[in-house]
Amino acid sequence: MRATARGWTAVWLVVLALVQVAAFLAVWHLAVHTFLGQWLDTVALTGNKIGQSRIERPMDHVLNAMSVVSLLAATAVIGFIALIRGRVALAITATLLIAGANVTTQLLKYGLARPDFGVDPERAFVGNSLPSGHTTVAASVAMALMLVLPPKVRVLGAYLAAGYAAIAGVATLSAGWHRPSDAVAAYLVVGVWTALAGLLLLITQREQAEIAPEDAHRKAAVVLGVAGVLALCVSALALAWLVDLPRV
Repeated sequence: MRATARGWTAVWLVVLALVQVAAFLAVWHLAVHTFLGQWLDTVALTGNKIGQSRIERPMDHVLNAMSVVSLLAATAVIGFIALIRGRVALAITATLLIAGANVTTQLLKYGLARPDFGVDPERAFVGNSLPSGHTTVAASVAMALMLVLPPKVRVLGAYLAAGYAAIAGVATLSAGWHRPSDAVAAYLVVGVWTALAGLLLLITQREQAEIAPEDAHRKAAVVLGVAGVLALCVSALALAWLVDLPRV
């Protein structure tokens, strides 16, 4: 990779990490430290009880599969994929991504305070639940897998990884385990660590990094990007509708 291209990629990754940190702080402040944010989370979580009994069992299966043992097993498999490709630095970076994201989530979850505005008295005893640990597990494994997969199967891996991470986030809400903001915060934590992992690879690989135009998979990036933007638009419309509802 040319030095100029590598420099611009490094700048982009740093900016991406900073933007996601800022987004995390915004979500945390709104969802945890404002009455409106806590109210929106509570309304979404309470409304989710409709039809919950029908999907409770499959959602529990999805969430129960995300244990410490499964996380260690997934990390080992991901590291093995990188090693059989002869990419030791990639194996280490992928492991650091998973470990860093999950440790960060646990530190934040137990280190951040959640003021009680009287919005959700039934769950007040739980305290802070942001970010979601289960969502962090799924998203970090998904992103680490994307790092180690060979270019030929990376498109399929991207779709599967995005679907897996999305299902995990929805499952935590559907099962009533987490508020919506918890999952969003978890994605942002993983996003920051993914950007840092990319930056680490950029520094350690240097001239050994080989980039081919066909490795970009622009169509897959556009499809996933459009899907993400549509999801954000739908979420924004839903939030605007909720804010306009009369509060009892």
